[in-house]
Order: sequence, then structure tokens, then C-alpha cells
Amino acid sequence: MLLSCEHKELPVAEHTKFVLSDTMMNMVQTDSVRECNISDELSLSGEVSFNENNVVKVFPRSSGQVLESRVSAGDKVEKGQTLAVIRSADVAGSYNDMASANADLAITKRQMDNAESLYKNGISSEKEYNEAKQNYEKALAVRNKVQSVININGGGKTNADGQYVITAPIAGYIVEKKVAAGAYIRPDMGDNLFTISDLKTVWVYANVYELDIQNIKEGYMAKVIPVAYPDKIFTGRIDKISQVLDPQSKAMKVRISLDNKDMLLKPEMFIKAVVSNEENRKAICVPATAIVAQDNKNYVVVYNGREDLKIAPVEVMKTVGDRTFIRSGITPGQVVVTKHQLFIFNQLSEE
Repeated sequence: MLLSCEHKELPVAEHTKFVLSDTMMNMVQTDSVRECNISDELSLSGEVSFNENNVVKVFPRSSGQVLESRVSAGDKVEKGQTLAVIRSADVAGSYNDMASANADLAITKRQMDNAESLYKNGISSEKEYNEAKQNYEKALAVRNKVQSVININGGGKTNADGQYVITAPIAGYIVEKKVAAGAYIRPDMGDNLFTISDLKTVWVYANVYELDIQNIKEGYMAKVIPVAYPDKIFTGRIDKISQVLDPQSKAMKVRISLDNKDMLLKPEMFIKAVVSNEENRKAICVPATAIVAQDNKNYVVVYNGREDLKIAPVEVMKTVGDRTFIRSGITPGQVVVTKHQLFIFNQLSEE
């Protein structure tokens, strides 16, 4: 009896094409490939300074000794607030001169009145009356001159003991203080005692080294990140570029004006400034998140539909901020995956 054996082949698993599931469709994000102006970024270091256009330097009115210093650096002051009290021999001398001038003025006034009365009664001559009147006018001029000196040295904020008061000419913050109680102010000292700034706007000075000078121009946008607040970004523009290099650091200073309404930026703070500019050239660009880097090469996932996704190798020019500029590999109008693209890339690579 012959037994027949039936040969049966095992089924071969079919290769399935990768398709985005409904869940993945809700998770992925895409963006269009487009042409953009090529931009560039330059990272600079620097520090915060006060806006010198909104600064008042307070000087002493005359020499003397500082009796009181009522504020410290960083204090907020109101207009008219007392900053310091100073005793001055010059001010005391002016009050002595005023007393003498007032006495002379009273004497010459009586002499003029007497001369006028005698002249009107025909007892003295007009010449004598005119001389008395001229003496009075001279005494009056001397008194007015002394009064002007007192006004210049503080006016109503002085007294006969020689004390005068230094007050704040504007409201703001004491950003500089160069005096303390007991200090002497000499006549040959031309330095200010206090510096007051409102700090509503500040200047940032950033250092540009020689290799980068050609990449900096007035008007370029700048993002300023204080070391003290790494999560804060202040935006401004370069409004002035120095024409000389610092002899020690060999760097050129650029100035960035910033709004400081929250008063977070303080003079002398260290910052990082990221300066950006757009060149007059265009290039293909995609969101930086679309790039997949594998084995020293760069790729994007091109999306034509949930069943039509492809890996495209690209040549990257550079990445600036959240944009990557592409030299070749894709064309404007195509759509690329910008979120969960690595998962899709791995799935497509296994096909």
C-alpha cells in the first residue's frame, strides 16, 4: 500500500507599508517648506548701564563738610528729597556779607531820604541829593549780588550757620554715590556727589570682537538675556556703534536700548546679547524641529498623506534660532513633519 504525502508550503508574511494611525495623526505636526530671507545670529557678552539721556548728576554748590548723607546707592528718591546736608564756610560768609550789605543799604537809604528832604526844602543842592541816591543804588546792587550768591548756593535751603541742603532734582534711583558723612568737599573737586536715573530705560553695552565687526550694523535686532534672569528675554535694537576699539580687550562696543518698566535690569549686570539680522539672500527653510540627524547626516520626513511619507536627505546650511536653512534635498511647497518625526523616521527606515 502506497501512502501519498501532500507537500504544503508555509505562508510568507506580507510586508506591510507604514501608515499613520488615527492616534498618530492627532499627535504629529507638519509645516510647509518655504523660502526665507537668510538670517544670522551673533552671541555677544556685555553689561547693563544706565541711560545717560535720563540721568542727572548732582554736584555740590560750594565747598564744605558733609554733615549728613541720607541716601544709599540703589535707593528710590522723589523729586525734592534731601540727599545730603553740608556745612560750608562760603555759605556762612555769604550770610555775613548779606548782614553787612543790609546795614549799608539801611544807612544809605536814610542818607538818601535826608538828602531828598533837604533838597526839596532848598537847603541842599541837587548834586548832594544825586550823590546820596547813587550811594543807595550801589548798596542795593551789592545786596542783590550777595542775595544771588546765596540763591545759587541753595536759596531757601541754606541758613546763616552755613548749612545747605542737596536735594534730588528728579525722581528716580541713586545709581551712583560718591560721598559719605564727614567727608570734605574741596573747592578743586569737580566730581559729582550723586547720580540719579529713572531706570525706565537702560543701555546695554555689548562687546564685538574684530572678526565679527563686519556682521554688526545699527538697527539690528538683539535679544538680551541677563545672567541673573536666564529665563527672561529683553528685545531691543542696536542704536549706536563705537568707532574705536577698547585698547585692553580689543573689542568694539555696541549699544542696545531696552525698556525696563519692571525694573529688573540693574546697572553693572552681566548679560548675553544675541544679535540677529537678515541678509539680502533667500534660501529654503524649515522649522529646526523637522531635522533628523543620523550618522552625521541630516534628514526630514516628507508628508504627502497618512499613507505616503518619505525620508528625504537634506544638506543643511545653518540653523538660526528656530529655523534651519536648507541647501538641497527638498523644494518649497512640500510638507515636512515637525513633531514625532523621529518615530516615523525609524518606522520608515525599517521598511
